Amino acid sequence: MSPEERFEELVDEFTGRPGITPPGATGGFGRTALRVHGRIFAMFVRGQLVLKLPRSRVDTLVEGGQGVRFDANKGTPMKEWLALDVASPQPWAELAEEALAFVGR
Repeated sequence: MSPEERFEELVDEFTGRPGITPPGATGGFGRTALRVHGRIFAMFVRGQLVLKLPRSRVDTLVEGGQGVRFDANKGTPMKEWLALDVASPQPWAELAEEALAFVGR
């Protein structure tokens, strides 16, 4: 399954839950994002799943080689955003649940 198909599957899983807005509902930055109450928790950027997670969780995943800190083309990696490596065995749905819990708290 391609990364695009995996993200579409993720969107299908989360769409319909209370407070969740699917990609395409807004323009500009985050147009490919899943949002909870207007706040982005997961998005698909440059062929990668990007998630907002606690800094310590991002640190652990980056140190474990599961991805890199997301850079929104501003030259500074973001501390609470992970761009998951497409080869990572980390389950996308579980990480998205973590991101949803973090952002939706």
